[in-house]
Amino acid sequence: MLSEQGVGHCQLREDVTLSDAEIFATEVYDDVVVSEVIRPAAVVPEASARTILVELALDDVQMGGVWLCSPSRWARYNRPWKGPGEPEGAQLVGTIEVAYGTPSKYDITIYRVTVTRHGEDQGWTVDGLCDDALHHGGLQLSTCPRADLTAPPQPFVF
Repeated sequence: MLSEQGVGHCQLREDVTLSDAEIFATEVYDDVVVSEVIRPAAVVPEASARTILVELALDDVQMGGVWLCSPSRWARYNRPWKGPGEPEGAQLVGTIEVAYGTPSKYDITIYRVTVTRHGEDQGWTVDGLCDDALHHGGLQLSTCPRADLTAPPQPFVF
């Protein structure tokens, strides 16, 4: 049930489209209270990454959980949806922007976290949102390994 959607080169399930539209609308209409770029980016090592992905899939918002994940974004809601593609009043708490396969093939990099106005009203923070996902792999944002920041190369001079 995978189909190519117009979001980069990611493969998304057809039922994720509604969530992406909702997330886009939330960002456009300024429901975002906190959007933090994680510097240096947090790197989830392979062993933890596999466990986290499995647990988030089992905690899918469309099947009684609170997470809706795509290849580039993990979205947390305040409660489960009524069913596939039916949010039925569930509110977006926040999103975690991720990149799979970086810095090495099976790692996941967390580079931006956003908490919505509803999420802040419910007491969510950037650290709390990340920790809610990362705890499945035995990690917290504050103790998660970080990407190596190297100096950019020197400009080429003739």
